[in-house]
Amino acid sequence: MIEPAYIHCLLFRGRAICRRSAMGFLGGLLEHPEEIPALVKLKYAASAIKKQVPVRDPDLSFCYLMLQRVSRSFAIVIQQLGTELRDAICVFYLVLRALDTVEDDMSIHVDTKLPVLKSLHKNIYDPTWNFPCGHKDYKILMDEFHHVSTAFLRLEKRYQNAIEDAADKMGHGMAKFICKEVETIEDYDEYCHYVAGLVGLGLSRLFHAAGLENLASDELSNSMGLFLQKTNIIRDYLEDINELPKPRMFWPREIWGKYASKLEDFKEEENSKAAVECLNDLITNALGHALDCLTYMSALKDPAVFRFCAIPQIMAIGTLAVCYNNLNVFRGVVKIRRGLTAKIMDQTRTMGDVYGAFYDFSCMLAMKIDKNDPSAQQTLNRVEAIEQACRASGTLSKRRAFSNKTSKGGREAILFILMILFLVTMLYMIDIYKI
Repeated sequence: MIEPAYIHCLLFRGRAICRRSAMGFLGGLLEHPEEIPALVKLKYAASAIKKQVPVRDPDLSFCYLMLQRVSRSFAIVIQQLGTELRDAICVFYLVLRALDTVEDDMSIHVDTKLPVLKSLHKNIYDPTWNFPCGHKDYKILMDEFHHVSTAFLRLEKRYQNAIEDAADKMGHGMAKFICKEVETIEDYDEYCHYVAGLVGLGLSRLFHAAGLENLASDELSNSMGLFLQKTNIIRDYLEDINELPKPRMFWPREIWGKYASKLEDFKEEENSKAAVECLNDLITNALGHALDCLTYMSALKDPAVFRFCAIPQIMAIGTLAVCYNNLNVFRGVVKIRRGLTAKIMDQTRTMGDVYGAFYDFSCMLAMKIDKNDPSAQQTLNRVEAIEQACRASGTLSKRRAFSNKTSKGGREAILFILMILFLVTMLYMIDIYKI
């Protein structure tokens, strides 16, 4: 039985966190009022998702509704794709999310989990198959997986083949690492390949199957996935280490072992310096994929596919810049502010925007490098390589500034305009009520 005092503590702490979150959000708006229009557009984009749900098709309807529940940001990014490709990627995402749900459910015995992971790529052809596991929305996905299978069976064979192949390799790779720790950097890259690099390869095949893009190399497609996955693994330290019934961590011992005897040590105040040094080392490792990502995106031809790929990559390098040298990674959730997220989603249109964002966030990260940090020189080398690639594009003079602060005068002007709009709105509402 849970003690009432414990419940009171949870409720009180929850309200405090909500207040801090709200204050942080409002503070961000005051500091960056130019992001308000993008936030409004993002709100409308989130609402527009509902219009894309094919209500006359119960299976695809389930898929799109589940996509909104398990990944709202992905559901927004996928919007601009054409219907055929969008349906295929929606199903692809949910098939891989099913694998992820099985892998993450620590209540499933290993002897049961392994064959499910290895055979899911076959079971997607069976509209009667399901495997109850997971929690909340993920449990609904697994309980009613027949909707996903039925939607999968309606896809063109060329899409089915790409999805099956990725699910096959991912399931076997996940099964391998259920019984294997991430010890070396080679293990780290291999694990990230299975859970994310294969997503990059699968998406490249889907883009090609749709006739929209040339088939990208496996190496570049893999780097697109690894850059995102390593960013998530780095950012989610505290959530993963505190996971119940037991933590599952993917930081490689070859890196963290230089700074601590146990991964849990980084949570302790007295190990703050070592924790940040380890964090910076891991971020430096992730930055090693950035140039491949730039090369991959620069070859994309279809504007919708480009935006679909570019927005998450900009979010990733922005997150790395915020996390770098930031002890808060070990104390709570660290991510880029919502206004900046909205601005990235709204304003990413061309490869010039991508170069500009990568350049700005690299400069932001470079300013935080401590020359006494053990990996400082390697970090600086990788940041400079990114900056050089962006400068060589010849597009920086026209770039959008994603990370720069608004000048004081600019903030005051925007706030003044917003105040006028607010007063006009209030007067309009008063007139309505008078009527």
